[in-house]
Amino acid sequence: MPAYPFDPPDPAESPARLYSLEAEAAVAALAVMAEEWQSEPAPVRSRPDRDALLADARLLLDRYGPGARYWTNATAAASGPAPDFLTSGLQGTASHCFHTREYIAGLDIFEDLGVVAVNDEEVGVFWSFGAY
Repeated sequence: MPAYPFDPPDPAESPARLYSLEAEAAVAALAVMAEEWQSEPAPVRSRPDRDALLADARLLLDRYGPGARYWTNATAAASGPAPDFLTSGLQGTASHCFHTREYIAGLDIFEDLGVVAVNDEEVGVFWSFGAY
């Protein structure tokens, strides 16, 4: 499967499945990707290294510059571009799933959260998958 772990994309569906994010919300979404999907013992919001995780996420997204635009598949951003991902963490983040529905080589993917960063020269795609 050349698109694995994503379903083969239908470009016509992307605008309805991606929501705009402000830069700081994109940073928070990227930081919470460090959490475990099923049994997170310490969500990012309560970790002693919370600020370091946010700084690392900011460093990754700074690559795209101050004019970058961000999107996510998290439905929390449907009502506005600044959802509080740190409060909800992965456990509270519903999304339009882009992952495959195939059970491949013993891996069943059941959730995903993504951030797409775009500037005039490049696109960055950051994704987290819950699987068992």
